[in-house]
Amino acid sequence: MSGVVVVGQVGRDLVLTVEELPGAGGATDVLARRELLGGKGANQAVACRQLGAEVDLVGVVGSDPAGGEVLAQAAADGIGVGAVVRRSGVPTALLVDLVGPPGVRRLLEDVDAGVLLTAGDVRSSRELLRAADAVLVQLQQPGPAVAEALDAAAAGDALTVADGAPADGASRRLVLDTAHVVRADTAEAEALVGWAPQDVAGTVRAAESLLAEGPRVVALATGEGDVVAWPGGHVVLPHLGEDPVDPTGAGDAFVAALTVALLRGEGPESAAWWAAAAAADVVGTAGGRPALDLDRLRAAADRARR
Repeated sequence: MSGVVVVGQVGRDLVLTVEELPGAGGATDVLARRELLGGKGANQAVACRQLGAEVDLVGVVGSDPAGGEVLAQAAADGIGVGAVVRRSGVPTALLVDLVGPPGVRRLLEDVDAGVLLTAGDVRSSRELLRAADAVLVQLQQPGPAVAEALDAAAAGDALTVADGAPADGASRRLVLDTAHVVRADTAEAEALVGWAPQDVAGTVRAAESLLAEGPRVVALATGEGDVVAWPGGHVVLPHLGEDPVDPTGAGDAFVAALTVALLRGEGPESAAWWAAAAAADVVGTAGGRPALDLDRLRAAADRARR
């Protein structure tokens, strides 16, 4: 299977399940506790690996014990971590996912500026990026690092996937000029198109306007599901699955499955259903870590298309 490089966040996930989220001054018992490899980059890398891709991760952790622990977890998942920087003097990112009644959660993020990628960090991994079949770039990282990743991916002719909102106008232009696939959630879509889509029809128009600026595939979330568009067509995907437990990680699984499906030669519409099925699978459990299976995912996507 093709090689994928994910450029993005690596950290620890602490997932706490409670019966109800306490109000101001309140307290509640924790029903379940999980400590996991996490962060958007790691979640996407794990999902791609579970779907059969060879995966390397480009990110930053601290030099603290937590940094060593998450790298060991990633390596145990079969992910290459040689390009993950261990930054001295900064704490590894911590993400606390507080999960209450089904579908209700709060996310606390302790992300020191020192664990964000620099242009130099990415430049050190340039040959890895150039050799990849696909590069997933998270736009939540600083603009110079994003620019380095997109440039290296373009130099190697990789399938380039950009996820998120660009930091500024220059970053936006670079994303639309170089990325083959662009993905954004409802809040991020406004930064990409310059106006906020209000409904599904508006999201379709937004996706089509972005296609006219360069990408081959555009995936935008709406409150009712997702729109995936390509030149000459689009599909509106409902939220699949029943009784979602925790929305954390749904977008990461969506991006990963979309990427792997396209690498495997699926057309944009088929790849979109893979992505929707992956997102549905992840939201069925607490925490953002995926537990995907390729055959099960294919079957779920086929059922949803009928």
